[in-house]
Amino acid sequence: MTQEELLPLLLKKDDRSFTLLYDNYAKSLYGIIFNLIKDKEEAEDVLQEVFIKIWKNIDSYNTTKGRLYTWMLNIARNSSIDKLRSKNFNNSQKNLSADNFVHLLDDNAKTINKIDAIGIKEFIKKLKPKCIQLIDLLFFKGYTQQEASEELEIPLGTVKTQNRNCMNELRLMINE
Repeated sequence: MTQEELLPLLLKKDDRSFTLLYDNYAKSLYGIIFNLIKDKEEAEDVLQEVFIKIWKNIDSYNTTKGRLYTWMLNIARNSSIDKLRSKNFNNSQKNLSADNFVHLLDDNAKTINKIDAIGIKEFIKKLKPKCIQLIDLLFFKGYTQQEASEELEIPLGTVKTQNRNCMNELRLMINE
C-alpha cells in the first residue's frame, strides 16, 4: 500500500490502517531503532512506543514537509535517542552480563542487511565522504548535531549546513 493510500485511512483512525502501517514499516523502523539501541528487547519496546506516537500524532504530519516514512523515521530515531539518554536505560546497561551481548554481532549483521534491503545504504555510498561520515554519526549512531560537531571538530553551524546539504543531495538521488 502506498503512502497516498494509507494516509487518508490513518487520518480517519481507521482500525485496519494501524495494521497496514505496522506491516509496511515495522521491519525498517525496527532496524533503525536497533542500530541505535543495540538491545533487542529495548528496541522492541521503543518500536511499540513509536507506533503509538505515530498513531496519536498522525494529525501533526504535514505532507508538504516530507514523506510519511521520513516523518516516522524521525520519530523512531528521536525515541531511540531519548531511550539511550534515559537514566533507567543507562543504569540497566551497567548491570548486563556478557551473555547479553553475544547476539549483537548476528543482529547487527541482520540490521545491515535490512538497511541494504531498503536500498538506503547504496544511496549513501554514492555521497561525498564528508556526507557519509556525517550521516553515519547523525542517523545511524544517533549523535546529536552538537556531538557530531565535537566528534568531527567542526563548528555546529557547519554541521547543520552540511547535514541539510547532504540530505538534499540524498533526497535528489532517491527521487531520480
